[in-house]
Amino acid sequence: MNWRAGLRSALTGGGCDVVGDAANGEDAVKLVGKLQPDLVLLDIRLGEGMDGLETARAIGALGLPTKIMMLTLHDDPDYIRAALQAGASGYVLKDAGIRELLEAVKQVLSGATAIPSALLSTILTRDDRRGPDASAMERLTERENDVLELIAEGLTNKGIARQLQISPATVKAHVERVISKLGVADRTQAAFMATRWRETRR
Repeated sequence: MNWRAGLRSALTGGGCDVVGDAANGEDAVKLVGKLQPDLVLLDIRLGEGMDGLETARAIGALGLPTKIMMLTLHDDPDYIRAALQAGASGYVLKDAGIRELLEAVKQVLSGATAIPSALLSTILTRDDRRGPDASAMERLTERENDVLELIAEGLTNKGIARQLQISPATVKAHVERVISKLGVADRTQAAFMATRWRETRR
């Protein structure tokens, strides 16, 4: 049994409906365009042709709601950052257990970002490791702080809206302002900054 067949068997056994698989990036993009799956699992290295990052960008360019998660051996922080920038919502190592993988799949499908904390910490630059910018955190309003805390807990915009009893559109606006004020690229980095901020305040 090859690796893709083994992964298909594990996912199917975990309750996932696997609609297709591809041996290279070009075929993956074609299949996604044809099948329009909810989620695509990609490796960083896909043999000849496009690599996983190029494939992720090409899938994103299709304009479909398909979510992308990287499943790879590579734990290099540059790859993790590049994967997030390419549109991936999750990043899991191949040596993760099937339960961890299935939980990550569930998180990504719910609209959250799934990256193990050990991997998430590696995307920080050396400057980031000195701790978050206090002035940036203090620029947040009370409501923006509430939203940031819930982002750090892994809630989606809909989940935050339910928790705070506000509309998803309002949550989206708050999230965009939080990301802008903190000077980070996305909600994943904002969540990590919130976690680091809490640690430095203890």
